[in-house]
Amino acid sequence: MKSPEDRAEPRQPRDPQAPKGRPTPKRNEARGPRRPMSSGPMTRKDAAKRQREARRADAVKQREALAGGDERYLPARDKGPVRRLARDFVDSRYSVAEFFLPLAVLILVLSMLPSPQLRSISLLLWLVVIILIVLDSIGIAVRLKKKIAERHPQENRRGAVAYALMRTLQMRRMRLPKPQVKRGEKP
Repeated sequence: MKSPEDRAEPRQPRDPQAPKGRPTPKRNEARGPRRPMSSGPMTRKDAAKRQREARRADAVKQREALAGGDERYLPARDKGPVRRLARDFVDSRYSVAEFFLPLAVLILVLSMLPSPQLRSISLLLWLVVIILIVLDSIGIAVRLKKKIAERHPQENRRGAVAYALMRTLQMRRMRLPKPQVKRGEKP
């Protein structure tokens, strides 16, 4: 609100020769505080270094997430409720495919022995293991598709069965993300 004196006198332009009523500010006061240096990189080398550090930090977060199962930092192929269900479904049971590597080593050793009977047994064992893996994989695929359709009918299910079958081929302690359920638990 204006005082009575201001209302009475109309404002006239100031005489350029008259004093302004305050001291002239110094240059640094007139400019204001200094702006910080730009956060952008100065050179390509600095930019590359920052990108490497950022990638390294992201990789550490992903590794920790794979070990602990933290959904936020998992890679895209492992994210989502359907993939979690597929992982838990596979981790909650034994499968023939997870014993493939130890069986392959055993069969390889048997095939190197000089006895012709042991070689033929090793070939027959190869055939039996492959047939068992195929049958077990078909059973897992059918049961998993049914369970996913029950629990997540609206979610994108594409690739979930293949994801689960690839997980069965890994030995349990080598799986990433680490198993979150014990064997025999309901997923």
